[in-house]
Amino acid sequence: MFKNYVKIALRSLQKNKVYTLLNVTGLALSMACCILIFLVVQYHLSFDNFHPQRERIYRFVTEQHRDQISYVATVPLAFGQAFRNDYSFSEKVARIVTFDKELVSVVSGHEVRKFKEAAGVAFVEPEYFDIFNFPLLQGNKADMLSAPNTAVITESLALKYFGTVNADGKMLRINNKIDCRITGILKDLPANSDHHAGIFVSWASMKSYNEFFAASDSWGGMSSPLQCFTRLRPGVTVAEVEKVLPAYVTRYRPKSKNVHHYKLQPLSQVHFEARYGGAMEKRNLWVLSMIGVFLLVTACVNFVNLATAQALSRSREIGIRKALGSLRGQLFWQFIAETGLIALVAMLLAIIIATGMLPVINNWFHTKIVLSFMHDWMLWAFIPLLTLLVTFLSGSWPGLILSGFKPVTALKGKLSASHSSFAPRRTLIVLQFSVSLVLIIAMIVITRQIKYASHSDLGFDKDAVVMIGMGSNFYDNSKAQTLRKELAALPGVKNVSMCYAAPAAPQIWNTTVKFDTRSEEEIFKVSVKSADESFAPTFGLQLLAGRNMFAADSNNQALINETMLRRLQLSSPEEAIGRQITYDVNKVMIVGVVKDFYDRSFHEAISSVMITNQADQYTDYAVKINMKNLVKVVPELEKKWSDMYPEQLFEYQFLDESIAEFYDTESTMLKFIMTCSFIAIFIGCLGLYGLVSYMVAQKTKEIGIRKVLGSSISGILWIFGKEFAQLILIAFLLAAPLAWWLMHTWLQDFKYHIQLGPAIFALSIVIIAAVAVITVGYQSLRAALMNPVTSLKAD
Repeated sequence: MFKNYVKIALRSLQKNKVYTLLNVTGLALSMACCILIFLVVQYHLSFDNFHPQRERIYRFVTEQHRDQISYVATVPLAFGQAFRNDYSFSEKVARIVTFDKELVSVVSGHEVRKFKEAAGVAFVEPEYFDIFNFPLLQGNKADMLSAPNTAVITESLALKYFGTVNADGKMLRINNKIDCRITGILKDLPANSDHHAGIFVSWASMKSYNEFFAASDSWGGMSSPLQCFTRLRPGVTVAEVEKVLPAYVTRYRPKSKNVHHYKLQPLSQVHFEARYGGAMEKRNLWVLSMIGVFLLVTACVNFVNLATAQALSRSREIGIRKALGSLRGQLFWQFIAETGLIALVAMLLAIIIATGMLPVINNWFHTKIVLSFMHDWMLWAFIPLLTLLVTFLSGSWPGLILSGFKPVTALKGKLSASHSSFAPRRTLIVLQFSVSLVLIIAMIVITRQIKYASHSDLGFDKDAVVMIGMGSNFYDNSKAQTLRKELAALPGVKNVSMCYAAPAAPQIWNTTVKFDTRSEEEIFKVSVKSADESFAPTFGLQLLAGRNMFAADSNNQALINETMLRRLQLSSPEEAIGRQITYDVNKVMIVGVVKDFYDRSFHEAISSVMITNQADQYTDYAVKINMKNLVKVVPELEKKWSDMYPEQLFEYQFLDESIAEFYDTESTMLKFIMTCSFIAIFIGCLGLYGLVSYMVAQKTKEIGIRKVLGSSISGILWIFGKEFAQLILIAFLLAAPLAWWLMHTWLQDFKYHIQLGPAIFALSIVIIAAVAVITVGYQSLRAALMNPVTSLKAD
């Protein structure tokens, strides 16, 4: 019986090639998107789920309660050691400090090869490899990082540096500061882990590498490179641990207004909590999943529309089969077999499309997803389940309709509109339009928000500014000033400033301050930006009162912004001039007030900013150039820099590019939503084609009569036009409230955002209307131009 179903199905599909092609195309595109979305969601949900006892692994994080609550994925330097000594809640506690983009040098005789590792170099306590499951290929985990100046590296780095995995005992130089002997080789870290460093240096080496992080008894400052992990003992609850943590605040920070609330963050949430720097929020995965469902439903709706539009042409076939004794169930399963063949072919094509698109998706989402049937049992289960789901979603309703035809009526060719369910088909078209409209509105809103964030006046000049990292391991004023003058003298260079990052940058140095004669620290944080006297003119900062900083050898001057002025409760910029600010161990005098500028992304409010000439904190040269001379200037910058710092690697980035990275997640989602919108619209067009085909078939004689009675072509076109105008209007009324709510919620993540005005919704309906006109225009015009004699003779 099944063999017979397949044989008949093949004959039917071969006979109706256009019908088959349209359905296969629509289903293949939607199924390809579903496969890609499944892979992306599966990839992110799998992060760090391969560690034993992962349900007992936590990261210590901090809520900082000031005038507002802020969240940081770190704790004070002394916290880890204190917790290890004071309490027995944990089996293991380990601190890790990761320095990004550190220089790694490999010395071989007189040859020195230099590498910049984007994943960074991590200094870890030995317990780190007891908590996390990163298998060793060589070395003894018990003592491999017990001594100073020892390190373990991954197998891929061993091959990269030494050409062999057997690198035990070989030497690495880290940032021209310390030489480390390799005592172990790790298996390459999985891509689905938030731990990316490929070089792990012993914690005992920190003292000679970085004095700040070596101060393990410090409860003052916190720095984001430091993270502290623990694996709790069986039976220990989060509530038990968090109950004792406030004691550290009262014991070690009794005078601070910055009340720290130390918390435990489960390892399963590290990848997803955006407030603590998580890479992918779970709601984004929900959005992707819903888009996949929408596309699948749209494709199935399209299939149903095309199948029911074809019902009239198959009515006599069904009538004959019933007259010869076929049962309704047999006819139903015959149609399901046809649908299954289409779904199977569509799935094979979808796998090919998904495989071809996967490198693009990996590039967009910065992932390393592999489509592997050999090692992914979940993909093995998902593919057939999706095929079966599509088969029954698409085939059940048309199968019931076709198998329900009465033989006499079908053989006489007298099926009415009710037989082919024209009203439900309109509902399905409305559903398709609604999905497309929601995606179009989302695409418009995200595009405008990114454009708004990228092209708004940020309060400083971000164009034609090249940020170049300083080459010294420590601040050498003489050397830095010499290079600055040489860079400024180059043709095409307008200005050069030495600073700690640009006005808007991911690097943030927050601290507490004491204002003038006030006895207590201010309750708010201040973002300190160390910079020289050229900072304001290089970035075009607008001075509201006072003067710019003078060149000086000591950090005794400061500029503040309007936001800090307001938080200090000063009535005018002039009132701040000459007043003193105390922060850390430094005292500076306010010499000027600058107009507010956006120091972070549009997700966050403008901070209280203080610009001070603390030269030992400078990390970058900011070079303002003439873009007309770009081709010549950059090589000259590299030459001058390399002559001054031959032991380092030259790296630079344009400031506008680094600011664009603030919205990397939004840009990725936009690309994906745009792609899905085009696919949804294309599939919707196939559905429209099915509906207009049905309407033309139903109204052929009516059109002929109208033409004989003198109806114009425009009048006949309006017969079709008003039908689709009504459907589009109904779809818009359904989609607009949902789209408004979704995008209003999305925009709340931005402190500064566009308004959801009528123009956005008007543009969406214009787009969908234009698509509808183009889609139905050919069939409608063809029907309107048909010879009335031919129309009246039609069966």
